[in-house]
Amino acid sequence: MLKKDFTYSVFWNCFLIVFGTLIYVIGLKGIADPHSFVPGGLFGLAFYLYYLSDWMNPGIIFALLNIPMFIVGKLFISGRFLAYSFLAMVVSSVSYNLIQVDLGIVNQLYAAVTCGVLVGIGSGIVLRSIGSNGGLDIIAVILYQKFNIGLGKFFMIFNVVLYSFSFATMNTDLVIASIISVFVTSVSIDYALSMFNQRKMVLVVTDKPECISKEIIDKLKISTTFLNGQGAYTGRDKKILMTVINNIQLKRLEEIVFTKDEEALFIVENTFSVIGANFSKRKVY
Repeated sequence: MLKKDFTYSVFWNCFLIVFGTLIYVIGLKGIADPHSFVPGGLFGLAFYLYYLSDWMNPGIIFALLNIPMFIVGKLFISGRFLAYSFLAMVVSSVSYNLIQVDLGIVNQLYAAVTCGVLVGIGSGIVLRSIGSNGGLDIIAVILYQKFNIGLGKFFMIFNVVLYSFSFATMNTDLVIASIISVFVTSVSIDYALSMFNQRKMVLVVTDKPECISKEIIDKLKISTTFLNGQGAYTGRDKKILMTVINNIQLKRLEEIVFTKDEEALFIVENTFSVIGANFSKRKVY
């Protein structure tokens, strides 16, 4: 309960939003601006409109484009989510106008990759809160909640459309570099969102399930579940032991299993997300 309360606390969510937004803006001002990259997303659309018209600052255009997004968000998501998203929008718009930094990366490819990592990790940190960066993040969260569409995938689809128009009006090399940056951004967002939720699901087929289960509970302090199975060749009924652990515990679990039964079958599967019990709590916006 304490963990859940802290995760939903105002302090923790404001910290994630401000910290993530600053990383995001440093990627834009320190790399995207000097190389004239179109960073993608609603901020990318703001950049694109700025490059075409030289009208207003991209930060101001971004704030204006957010108005319809917040109206949509009000209809489908909670007021708390919009309040945190508004904070992120204000921090990003203000910090974009105040921060003056050039990271000094000359090579365009290196710049594209580094920009993608910074923007993606920054966006991912913000999305780990119960808010968002505003803009397309609001639409992305709605699609994720309703249809389980990955946030990174949604951004990638939008940016493909954006860059299709960019090819007609901007330097081809610049557009390609921007696409590379956005691809890295999409991967980085999904990584930042999943890195703390990923676990290993382990299945153990053994003749000593009770003994191994007791050892796991005593030494690793984690629960196990028995599944009923039957050997196709022998026709014998067997109990299959199932448990979910983190990467650090995996080798210890392997040692416990094979110390007790050298003939055991040890199967490990990656899981994208584990919610409930003693693991991550379900996020409610």
